[in-house]
Amino acid sequence: MKKRPGLACYTPLTACAAIAVCTTALACARSSWWWVAAMPALGLTALGVRDLLQRRHAILRNYPLLGHARYALESIRPELQQYFVERNVDGRPYDRDVRDAVYQRAKGIEAKTAFGTERDVYAEGHEFLTPSMAPRTLRQEPPTVLVGGPACTQPYAMSLLNVSAMSFGALSANAVLALNKGARGRFAHDTGEGGISEYHLRHGGDLIWQIGTGYFGCRTPDGDFDGDAFRAQARRPSVKCVLLKLSQGAKPGLGGLLPGSKVDSEIAAVRSVPVGRTVASPPHHRVFSTPRELIHFIARMRDLAAGKPIGIKLCVGDRIQVLSLCKAMLEEGVSPDFIVVDGSEGGTGAAPPEFADEMGMPLTEGLMTVHNALTGTGLRQHIRIGASGKIATGGDIVKRLAQGADYTNAARAMMLALGCIQARACHTNACPTGVATQDTHRARALDVTEKADRVRRYQAATVRSAQHIIAAMGLDAPEQLHPRMLRRRLTTGGAIRSYADLYEWLEDRQLLNDPPPSWRADWDAADPDRFGL
Repeated sequence: MKKRPGLACYTPLTACAAIAVCTTALACARSSWWWVAAMPALGLTALGVRDLLQRRHAILRNYPLLGHARYALESIRPELQQYFVERNVDGRPYDRDVRDAVYQRAKGIEAKTAFGTERDVYAEGHEFLTPSMAPRTLRQEPPTVLVGGPACTQPYAMSLLNVSAMSFGALSANAVLALNKGARGRFAHDTGEGGISEYHLRHGGDLIWQIGTGYFGCRTPDGDFDGDAFRAQARRPSVKCVLLKLSQGAKPGLGGLLPGSKVDSEIAAVRSVPVGRTVASPPHHRVFSTPRELIHFIARMRDLAAGKPIGIKLCVGDRIQVLSLCKAMLEEGVSPDFIVVDGSEGGTGAAPPEFADEMGMPLTEGLMTVHNALTGTGLRQHIRIGASGKIATGGDIVKRLAQGADYTNAARAMMLALGCIQARACHTNACPTGVATQDTHRARALDVTEKADRVRRYQAATVRSAQHIIAAMGLDAPEQLHPRMLRRRLTTGGAIRSYADLYEWLEDRQLLNDPPPSWRADWDAADPDRFGL
C-alpha cells in the first residue's frame, strides 16, 4: 500500500558515489591524475548525503542532487517567465507574485516587490481598495471574530485566516502534524471530511471538525450517521467547532474521493472503511433531504456537541435554495452558528474538469448571495460567514470582508507554506514534497517542526498585512469595511464603480418587510420543505 519512491530518485547520488569510490581507488593505486575525476565525484556525493540529512527542503531529501535543478530554475525564473507560464483552470496566467509572497512569508522574509505592480491597472475587471488620506495606527493584536449564536454555549474566537479543509489521507501525517502545530493557539485547523486522526490531536491545535456525506469518524457500519460516535468526538477539548459539508467549491454535488492506494490500515481505522478500497463519499446526505430537516439536524448536532458552534459549508448554486434555508431557520427558530461559502474556484486534489469549470457560483457572487439573504431575513447578526476559495494574501482577506465575510480560510496557500510546489500529483500518491501522499518515505522528507514554523509565519504575516491595509483605509477594525471601499474598473481604461454601486445590498429584515423587485420572485419561490428550484 505504502510504496517507496522509485530508485530513479537516487540514481544521480548512487552514480556519483560509485564513481567516487572507483576513481579514489584508482587514484590511490594507479595514478594521482585520477584525483581530477575523484574530487568532483566526492564533492557531489557529499552534497547528496547532505541533501538526505538536511530537514529544510523536502524535495532535496526525496531527490538528492536531482532536486538542485529545481532550485536553480527557480533562481532564474523571472527570465524564464515568457517561456514557462503556469495557468489557472480558467486559462489566465497564474499570479506568480501571490505564490512568491506565500513562500517569502513562510520563510520569514518580508514580502516586497521592486518597481511596483506588474498588473495592468487599466484593464477591465481590475479591482482595488480605497486608501484614506487619514490612515489609522496599526492595531498590535490580530483581530478575531466570535462565532456562536444564541443557542451556542461555547462560542469560539475565530482568526481572520484559518486552515481550510484538507483531510488526513489526502495529506500525509507529517503535513497534518505541521499544520496543527503551526495553528496551535493562533488560528483554527479544519480537519477536512476524513475524520479526526491522532495527528490532528497530538499538538493540541484548535480544530474545526468537518463532517461530509461519508460521516467519517461518526459512521455506522452501513454508512449512516452515528450519534454516539459523534458525541464522543465532538466533545474533545481540541474540537472548537463542527462544520457540516453540503458541497465544496470545485466539485459541488460530488463526494470526496480517496484512492485505494492511499487507504492503509491507519486511514481505514480513522474513517471506519475497508483497507485498500477506494473511498467515494456519497453525493448527498442520508440524514436530511429538505432545508427544514437540515435545520433540525443542526440542532441535534449542537446538542450532542454540548453547545459548541455548528456550521455548514457549501458552494452556492442558486439564490432560491439559500432563501429556502433561511425560511426554514425562521420557521423553526434554529440556525447554524456560521456558514462557510466556498467559491467554484476553490480547489481540491481530485476534481473533474467539467465540475471545476462549469458548476457553482464563484466566491464573490456566492458570498454576497449568502450575506444578503441572511441580512434580508434578519439572521445575519447571529450567523458568521467564512469565505474560502483562493485566499492567499492580506488583500484577499480584506476584499472578502468588504464583500460580506467575517473571516477567511485558505488551503492552497497553506500547502504552499508547507513546501508544496504544485506538482499536481496529489491523486498519484507520489507527491515530491511529502505533502499530499501516504508514501511514508516521501512523507518523512517533510520536517514537522520546520514546516510548522513556516505555516505559523505565513498566517501571522498575512493577517498582519490585512491589518496594515485596513489601517491604511482609515479604519480601526475589520467590521468597519464596506462594499463602497472596494472598486472595480468596468471596461479597459473606462469607468470605475464601487461594489456598493455594482451590486444590490439588502437592509436588515428587508425581505420580511418589503422585498425589492429583484428579489421578490425568488423569495416567493423559496420553500423550507424543498431544496429544488
